[in-house]
Amino acid sequence: MKDIDAVSGDVLDVALRLHRDLGPGLLESVYEAVLAGRLLAMGYSVARQRAIDIEFEGLRFEAAFRLDLLVDDRLVVEIKSVERLLPVHAKQLLTYLRLTKQPVGLLINFGGDTLKEGVRRLVNNYRPSASSAPLREQIS
Repeated sequence: MKDIDAVSGDVLDVALRLHRDLGPGLLESVYEAVLAGRLLAMGYSVARQRAIDIEFEGLRFEAAFRLDLLVDDRLVVEIKSVERLLPVHAKQLLTYLRLTKQPVGLLINFGGDTLKEGVRRLVNNYRPSASSAPLREQIS
């Protein structure tokens, strides 16, 4: 099994090529489909639009949200195609990481002129026993 940093590096390499070749402004679903297809061709397992159930106060909510991509059952990829990323986009991915107990996520925005300013790597440091800053964002 590849190291999570190697997996995220491969995802970013493919995303950079996609953005360069397809350009900005397409629907998120187009970037999602092409990115997933390329990663599958590289030998990764890729789940698209994975429905996630959650439990809250004893109630179960089926398909409460969907992950754009789950790569190798451990890297969450959230795809956007907007003019620029907003803080709410990172918060969304951090919540997904916490609820799915996944270690790392990539937020990739294909809507900008270049992909460099549209990529965020987020790490889930959530501990249910309560630290004051359970999640942090790493920009790489």
